[in-house]
Amino acid sequence: MATVDGEESGQPRGEPQGLVSQGLRQDWHQRIFVNRSLALGKIRCFGFDMDYTLAAYKSPAYEALAFGLLLEHLVSIGYPHEILRYTYDPTFPTRGLVFDALYGNLLKVDTHGNVLLAAHGFTFLSEAEVWRFYPSKFIQRDDLQRFHILNTLFDLPGKMGVWGGVLRSPALTWGQWLTSLSTPETYLYACLVDFFSGCSRYTNCDTGYQHGNLFMSFRSLFQDVTDAMDNIHQSGCLKEKTLQDLEKYLEKDARIPILLGRMKEVGKVFLATNSSYGYTHAIMTYLFGVGERRPPDEHVCPVLPVAAPQAGPWKSYFDLIVVDTQKPRFFAEGTVLRQVNTDSGNLRVGTYTGPHQHCAVYSGGSSDLVCELLGARGKDILYIGDHIFGDILKSKKQQGWRTCLVVPELSWELRVWALEKERMEELKRLDTHLADLYHFFGARHMDGSSCGQQDIDSTKREIQRVTRELDQCYSATGSLFRCGSRQTLFSSQLMRYADLYTATYLNFLYCPLSSLYRAAPELMPHEAVVERGLSSPGFASHPVSCSGTAEGKERDEDQKGGVEAD
Repeated sequence: MATVDGEESGQPRGEPQGLVSQGLRQDWHQRIFVNRSLALGKIRCFGFDMDYTLAAYKSPAYEALAFGLLLEHLVSIGYPHEILRYTYDPTFPTRGLVFDALYGNLLKVDTHGNVLLAAHGFTFLSEAEVWRFYPSKFIQRDDLQRFHILNTLFDLPGKMGVWGGVLRSPALTWGQWLTSLSTPETYLYACLVDFFSGCSRYTNCDTGYQHGNLFMSFRSLFQDVTDAMDNIHQSGCLKEKTLQDLEKYLEKDARIPILLGRMKEVGKVFLATNSSYGYTHAIMTYLFGVGERRPPDEHVCPVLPVAAPQAGPWKSYFDLIVVDTQKPRFFAEGTVLRQVNTDSGNLRVGTYTGPHQHCAVYSGGSSDLVCELLGARGKDILYIGDHIFGDILKSKKQQGWRTCLVVPELSWELRVWALEKERMEELKRLDTHLADLYHFFGARHMDGSSCGQQDIDSTKREIQRVTRELDQCYSATGSLFRCGSRQTLFSSQLMRYADLYTATYLNFLYCPLSSLYRAAPELMPHEAVVERGLSSPGFASHPVSCSGTAEGKERDEDQKGGVEAD
């Protein structure tokens, strides 16, 4: 966790009045968490994505809108009208699940492909069923034709899959803009499998459903849903519905211009979004426009004045605006950089080759061109986005930009984590007890029929029970970050590629812009044993965890200054 205990030498940049002097203890949902140390005072440019970052869509209203449009499209191409009875349930899906296009199962896996949880429709598979479908509870992580990560990128060339840090792009269609609508997609797969499995007109098979002379495989079901996802973006129906009722689908917050204004005082600010100029202009005009906005509550945000100043035109808060970026291509070879005629919304003919013009809007281009126009490079830039693949991974690997991932679910995850501390402690005790049982009975050459094996099996069942109870406190499919004591694929990628992460970028208001976010030192397992004084000949009496070190992260950058990570 990040706590303020100082700042770099010199005059603090953009310091909220009274924050440090009052010694305020930040609430968890206001914290910025640290994977790699980052000196904010060294950042010269602050970059933002728009959708789900600057523009926070209201949940579950926005996901329910997308889910309804997906159902309507599937019915229009021949799916049974009965599927329209399903309504979006935000308590079931979790981001980052994997869909098995062979057997139609939803899987939660870790970074290595070990299966942590599996469901067929709304039915969760038993341990024996998981082993039957996935020998050794393991999936081949490189089989991207079969296993699809549900973290949808609509404006990227194909659905992206990342395993072990390698970004791959199958040759699929692509949509128009980037969102984090994987939860409606996840829930739709569960609904379709649930419907066809329970419908008497269809015969259940291992790899799909038989209806007379027709066979619908889970692979074809996956392709239909993928096409439906692309359609609601390419047709513009989702954007159109959103713009018709912005108040229903978009959060409006008076703190947005305050934070961007402070960032402009200490550096440059740019916007790089995959959305078109027309949509970007409509969304940003609403966010910065006159009208009802959520005021800065004195109790929620004591560092801000209750009467927030009137915001200026939205483009005035950015030194550079780039739309139609086509991330992650934007971070590689990019596309042609064109100027946008902001009066008509049309692109000007020809490639733009001139100097940067303040308040001008550009289309396409690449991250190299952005660096050139801003006069910055690499670690001069902090890029803030919501998507681990399109925003964070590629900007980190291709350009060396510093990165901050926005994880809206983090506030809920923290609440549950705090409330369920006793269950987590119980799980730790059971893990320790299991290790002790193996050691005690193993030393006596236990055979499979002994009472020791019964004790071990009983403890394993208890671990499974507590893990499932803990998971269900988050959602039906569990936490975004873990399954019991094991981290998910999403969690490992977040720790590897995001220098910082937080529930909302507005949390940068709660610390001076001169702060240092410092990562706590991490010990490898063999170091932790010595540190805790647990070493004994050939045996450690209980499991010692060491999160994230296997990824080889560099955590000692910019080790000077002021914000500690607990």
